[in-house]
Amino acid sequence: MQQTHRKTDPPQRCELLVIGAGMAGMAAALFAARRGIDTILVGESSEIIFASGLMDLMGVHPLAQKRVWHDPWAAIRRLCRDLPAHPYAHIPEAGIRRALETVFSFLESAGLRYFRRPQRNCRVLTALGSEKITYGVPRTMAAGVQVLERKKPCRIVDIQGLKGFSSRLIVRARHRSWPGLDAARIVFPGMQDRTEVYAEQMARALEVPRQREELARVLAPHVKGVAAVGMPAIFGMYHSDAVCRDLEQRLGVPLFEIPTFPPCVPGLRLKEAFERRLPELGVRLITGKRVVSADVSQSNGFAFGVGDDLAVAADAAVLASGRFLGKGLWADRRRVRESLFDLPVCQPDSRRRWHRRTFLDSRGHPLNRAGLEIDARFRPLGTGGRPVHRRLYAAGSILAHQDWMRAKCGSGLSIASAWAAVEAFIRERG
Repeated sequence: MQQTHRKTDPPQRCELLVIGAGMAGMAAALFAARRGIDTILVGESSEIIFASGLMDLMGVHPLAQKRVWHDPWAAIRRLCRDLPAHPYAHIPEAGIRRALETVFSFLESAGLRYFRRPQRNCRVLTALGSEKITYGVPRTMAAGVQVLERKKPCRIVDIQGLKGFSSRLIVRARHRSWPGLDAARIVFPGMQDRTEVYAEQMARALEVPRQREELARVLAPHVKGVAAVGMPAIFGMYHSDAVCRDLEQRLGVPLFEIPTFPPCVPGLRLKEAFERRLPELGVRLITGKRVVSADVSQSNGFAFGVGDDLAVAADAAVLASGRFLGKGLWADRRRVRESLFDLPVCQPDSRRRWHRRTFLDSRGHPLNRAGLEIDARFRPLGTGGRPVHRRLYAAGSILAHQDWMRAKCGSGLSIASAWAAVEAFIRERG
């Protein structure tokens, strides 16, 4: 719901401005709206479309030992003892659980149901044929979790012309540990003459029952003798669970999606679900634009410039602008900077120490943990170790002392820190 404004328009006013439209920003807007806070969200959705759709909570710790945890909550407790500066250490476990339940419930109301086991991580098959540990998966991927655990006979089906997804590659990568896995290829109905096809295009086509009927006809010869069939993530855009169930009923065998390389359909589903449902809760969305300036001279509020033609006045702000991909951080030849407020960034004292000598060093690269220092209320700290502003908060991957990608905690950290930031604003507001 992009809005256009002339430079002469008066500023829009709100209680809370959320800066960033990734998972942390979307979650912060959701939590604020649920608490009756007048909220505007500004962002380009540049990060969430790269999401796999998987909801990681906590999977690996310590990173140097590559210890994989089946119980994500036990992993978080251990992490908080070992790394007291980690953002999770500032959030009570009950708060993390409440935040996750709110997001899962919201997504289900938007048509995106998730499969999860409350106390246990699960494993999913990737497009590279590797296994990934995660906490919650879209229901369209649930059968894949179950068939992977039992190593039952399964067929991976790819699509002619779809780049970045090869059933043969997946089978070749798993042939020793999963001998009952084999590969097949189909031509997507109606796209026989195309040299290249796209996952989003096929997902939107499958919203139409006639297209599902045609796909089921093409798949029918490939479902015999297997416990499940895996395919790239193309089972619809708005009603993916219903699309998957319809195909399963037509074929008489469980189906499951495998995330493709980003940007992929599950990330687009998340983006569209948030953008469709948040305005119904009262959130004003300004998408396709970035916050380009911030005036914090006012003791009780902020004045922001958005794009070339819009001003927003806010009592408080949550900075959820992400890292380098989301443009929340940027680096020159000397140091890493925060893009909007030029806040101090916790980082190695020399560029030479950003990376280790070995690219795949088990300890990870120090640059991965660069970000904003916060206090217990998720307020960014200035050079003197004090909050920059009493109503400026930060959430998500921009926070320091975490390596979300290697620890498998990206979505959980984004959601939990967004909840903590909004709760801190509510307490401060009184």
